[in-house]
Amino acid sequence: MIERVSPIRAFIAIELAESVKRELSSLQRQLQVQPSEGIKWVAPEGIHLTLKFFGWVAPDRIEQIKSAIAKSIAGTGPFELRLSNLGAFPSMKRMNVVWCGLSGDLPKLNMLQQSIEKWVSLLGFPTESRAFSPHLTLARLRDEVTSEVKQKLALKITRTKVDPDLTIQVGSVSLMQSTLFPTGAVYTELARFPLS
Repeated sequence: MIERVSPIRAFIAIELAESVKRELSSLQRQLQVQPSEGIKWVAPEGIHLTLKFFGWVAPDRIEQIKSAIAKSIAGTGPFELRLSNLGAFPSMKRMNVVWCGLSGDLPKLNMLQQSIEKWVSLLGFPTESRAFSPHLTLARLRDEVTSEVKQKLALKITRTKVDPDLTIQVGSVSLMQSTLFPTGAVYTELARFPLS
């Protein structure tokens, strides 16, 4: 009998320090609006900077992905990012995602992301069609959120200040597994790759 192995929902990300997660949690509290139905705030402990999302991957491909990550980060040393402004995708009026932007060594971050994209594409994973837009997702909005609530939230987004002095030390890249539960996704680190 052949044993069936379940696929893994995988992605590559930069994990955040506790101090950064605390600041993001504080920002989420400042952005609260009523009624809040349909606004799903991301649990601060689950916020990370996604560099590449694979979706479902066969477990026997994980070692290949690890090897590609190791090659993609060769020669990339640690660098620093900062939290910058708040915003929404696709726009403030039609928002369905609320995010915190990043500043700092973005050229290095972009080079790292492009290198990862290149190496995993050699394994047959499709390249992302949209340009890489580094951000930390704070909330997702469902269709039932009214335009009045979106207006209230947009006002709070424009008025809420982000701590510009809080730095994100990027010293490693992680291969992550996302397990979906009715309460939300739970993330597990499968492997960590130090930048040196």
